Parts: sequence; C-alpha cells; structure tokens
Amino acid sequence: MQDLNHLAIIWVCVFLSSYFARLTKLTSVVYFLAFGCLMVNTGVLPEETTPFIEGFAKVGIIVIMFALGFEENSSKFVDGIKRAWGIALFGAIGPFAVAYFLSLQFWGDVKLALMCGLAMTATAVSLTMVSLRSEGLHRTDAARGIMTSAVLDDIASLALVALLVPLATGHSEISFDQVLLIGAKTLLFFGIVTLLGMWVFPCNSSIKVERLVPLWKKLSARFPVLGRHKYGIPVLERYGVRNLLMLGESGHSTLVILILAILISLVAHSFGFHPAVGAYMAGLILKQEHFHENQQLQAQDYDHCKMIIDDVAFSWLGPVFFVNLGTKIVLDLDIVTSVIPEMLALTIGVFTIQVISAMLAARYTGSFAWHESIMIGFGMLGRAELAFVVLDIGYVQNDIFTTAAFYTLMFTAFWLNIAVPLTIKYWRPYFIGEKQLAIRLGSRQIVLSNPEKK
Repeated sequence: MQDLNHLAIIWVCVFLSSYFARLTKLTSVVYFLAFGCLMVNTGVLPEETTPFIEGFAKVGIIVIMFALGFEENSSKFVDGIKRAWGIALFGAIGPFAVAYFLSLQFWGDVKLALMCGLAMTATAVSLTMVSLRSEGLHRTDAARGIMTSAVLDDIASLALVALLVPLATGHSEISFDQVLLIGAKTLLFFGIVTLLGMWVFPCNSSIKVERLVPLWKKLSARFPVLGRHKYGIPVLERYGVRNLLMLGESGHSTLVILILAILISLVAHSFGFHPAVGAYMAGLILKQEHFHENQQLQAQDYDHCKMIIDDVAFSWLGPVFFVNLGTKIVLDLDIVTSVIPEMLALTIGVFTIQVISAMLAARYTGSFAWHESIMIGFGMLGRAELAFVVLDIGYVQNDIFTTAAFYTLMFTAFWLNIAVPLTIKYWRPYFIGEKQLAIRLGSRQIVLSNPEKK
C-alpha cells in the first residue's frame, strides 16, 4: 500500500499544481517540480523512489512524447531537421565548454570536468515541449526547431556518454570501433523508423508512392515471397496499421496505437536512446489518415483517440514524471550553502551561453526569425534525463564527482529546468506579436519580436 500512498500524494500535487498554474498564469510544470522538491525535503515522499513510482513516471514521459509526436506533422519534422543541425551542434558545444572550463577552475580535475560538461550538454526536450504546449505554441516552427535539434542533440550526447564515460572512469580508452558502432546503431535505428513510416504506416496523402516502386521491384525480384499488389507497393502497405485500427469500432484503436508507441520505444531503448525518443517517432509516423478509410468515421475516431491520449499524457500520468523529477532535489543546507558560488556561476554561465549559442545558430544556420530564434534559445535550457544519468554514473556508480560537484550540478539542472517555463511564458507575448521589442545597433534597428500581431 505504500506505493499507492505515494501515488495518491503525487496526484494531489498534480491537482494543486494545476490550480496554482491557473491562479498565477504560469505553466504547471514549474509547480510539478516545486511540489516534488517540497515533498521529498519535508519527508512526505522518500528520497529513494520506489520501482513502482519510477516505472509509472517512465511510462508517463513515454506517453507525453508520443502525444506530442502524434500532434506533429511528420513532413514538417523532417524539413525541420535540415534547419536544426546548427542549433544542435552549437547549442551543445557552448554548454559543454562552459561547464567543462568552470568545473576545471573550481575543482581542478580533468575527468570530473569532462563529466560535468557531459551532464550539461543534452536538452530536456520533454520539459520544453510540455511548457510550449501549455502556452499553445507546440505546433510552431520554433517548437519544431527545438524538437528536431533536441533529437540530434540527444544522439550526439549518447555518443559522448559512450565515449567519454569509459575515459573518465579509467575503464578503457576511446577506440575507433566504439565510434563506428555508435554511428551504425544510430543509422540503423532511424532507418528502421523510416521504413516503418514508408511501408507499414503509409497513407496515400502522406507519401508519393511512385518513389517506392523502383526500390520495391528490386527487393521483390530478389525475394518473391514478399509479393506486390497491382501498384507495385508492398503488401504491408495494403495490410498495415490501418487494418489494426479498424478494430477501433470495438474500442481498441487507442490500445493499438499505444502498443505501437511502446514497441518503438523499446526499439529505441535497445539501440541506446531514451525511450521517449522512440515514442515521439512513433507519434510522428502515425497520422489521421491511418484511421478508418470511411471518411465519415475518420475524423471522430482520430479526435476520440487524441482526446484520450492527451488526457492520459497531460492530466494524470505524464505529470508524475515531473513531480518525480522534482524529488531528485534533496536539500542539505550545509552543502547547499557551501556550493552557492559554484552553483550561481555554472547556472548563469550555462544559461547565457545556451541561449546565445542556440539563438544565433537558429538565426544564421536555420534562417529562423529573431522572435523564433530567441524562443529556441529559451527552449534549449532544460536539463533532465541525461544529466541525471551522468550524475548517477559519476557519483553513485563511480567516485568521479565530489559531493560539492554533485550538488552543484544537481541544483544547476534544477534552476535551468525552472527557467524553461518561466522564460517561455515571458517571451510568449513578444513571440506572438502582442508586444514589440527592438534594439538599435548604430543606424540599424533589429526587431526581435514578431512584427506581425497574430
């Protein structure tokens, strides 16, 4: 019954967070994190999360990311990747460099500094996307730029974890084979997702089937058992996910798409990615056109499934992840007081370089407008999953982090997470054009806000 008691407390926190969010007009994510921190430091929730709550939280973030992907347009997401490479590259190099050199200055240990840089590299995209959604901005080009660059960021960060952790722990040296293996796994995973989107989940309006014909003819010539229908498209396209969704007439459509989300999340995890990345990809390749071929039923079935998924993701299951994330902040006043200078320096340093590097990259490599570039800079501030993985590796599993370094990184990640919904809330009026902001450089005026009021 202890697990149920903890779950009841967390759901009360979720309810109160939603109430205070409406009262203060802030996003509820801030209160999810704050209540989690409050509960663990007052002894209401334990410092060590039980496996039940931990599993509940993991399912929550998977459903959240699936729901966000389910709302996204896959073709726009692919186009967004072409614009996001610079944001991912420079938006990761900047925080890594700041964290590395500041940590080296504070503690004088190269291995520790490497791990600190690694902890501050990857963006907590789930936090950002939920914050954007609460402000009604999750379908904008800026949100798409944040998501795509964060996916690329996640891939690069996973590669760095695989390469730098053995080096920092002294267990092995970096080898060419390791680099090659990581690259191969990355290509294979996204290749599998692409094939699923093309052959198992396609719809006539989403792809040009003519592009598949030459490739499929070559494959079917070599493997006749695969077979073709009269248009030369694989039989899986004809008997794919839409046939499973026909079970929606008996109320199983939501179950089918959740099964697909979990399966692709497991595939992502087996390749070394966070399951949330797989869940988002699953949402991307599922479209409204996959629901009944009967046009009269299609819209209502899609809306029904989407309503259920959104309710699960954003009302009672998904928020558990953020409350649980807040419980990672365990306060020890003596240690907290001793690391205030380091925490302030690292927080301000990473905040500043992250916003500037991502903003300039979005503007000059992704050709985003200034108001979108600034929003992207703010959206890249969050630090969550990978940061805590690195903290666990460096502090719990190995003796790389000192206690001071551990608390400094933990509180830096916390304040950066708090900054995400607050900065997004602050910039929203400028982003949508309700307020105007411009700066003058010599004789030139640069309009930073959206010049067109929505």
